[in-house]
Amino acid sequence: MIVESGIIIFIGMLLLAIKLPVHISLWLLGRPLAVDLTASVIAYILHWGTFTGVMAAAVAGLMCSGFTALARKLFGYIDGGVYHEGWVKLQIPDKEAGMKKS
Repeated sequence: MIVESGIIIFIGMLLLAIKLPVHISLWLLGRPLAVDLTASVIAYILHWGTFTGVMAAAVAGLMCSGFTALARKLFGYIDGGVYHEGWVKLQIPDKEAGMKKS
């Protein structure tokens, strides 16, 4: 039950992240520790109060960390205004994102 709850929490956070513009998502992927800590802390705060809730939040935090690492390799990330391409090369308008490609 804890793992299933953690998966549901993670899917909810993932669906929210999908709604972000591509250049913002890539910029966030350039800061993996900040993303992992923020997502984990938010999940802990929302599910604090029961052992099951805290463990489900821990599962969601671990899944978020794994997904962040995978997404960085798959889609790339933006660091210092430079787009570091991943295995899947995304087409990002340079004017809108205001960045260079590596």
